[in-house]
Amino acid sequence: MLKIAIILGSTRPGRNGEAVARWVTDIAKKRSDASFELVDIADFNLPLLDEPVPPSMGQYSKPHTIAWSEKIASFDGFVFVTPEYNHATSGALKNAIDFLFKEWNHKAAGFVGYGGSGGARAIENLRLIVGELHIADVRAQVGLSLITDFENYSVFKPAPHQESAVNTMLDQVIAWSGALKTLR
Repeated sequence: MLKIAIILGSTRPGRNGEAVARWVTDIAKKRSDASFELVDIADFNLPLLDEPVPPSMGQYSKPHTIAWSEKIASFDGFVFVTPEYNHATSGALKNAIDFLFKEWNHKAAGFVGYGGSGGARAIENLRLIVGELHIADVRAQVGLSLITDFENYSVFKPAPHQESAVNTMLDQVIAWSGALKTLR
């Protein structure tokens, strides 16, 4: 069975992303076509790129990098849950992605963004990043507005149609993850 990580891409105290990532995970776990795991980048305490050798070399020396590498390598695909900060993804998620290289290769990714514009610019930013890592990004995405999907910009209350959007995106991530398995 395919394994898909739902990656919580914010480490900010009081982050909205935790509720969003748990919601996506709850929807995903109703499915039987893959297994899903919520992966919180905050749990890995990744400092700002402290490995002496570029990640493309695969020569990790730090325990946090090795643990992160093993976790990411165990998945066939990803759903990135990202806030939008200043027209881009979070620095913490970018840093976590940049720690590794081959562990991301030949896998698929979908995106769930949240912010004033539904996280659209953060998702576009991530599409550029994952392309360099040989990740196939799927077309369907989920955009959650702080205005319509949150109460007072902080209490997550997604509109009813958003669950369907999550499932459409997951359909594509699972299909592409399966198709890319032969390359791995």
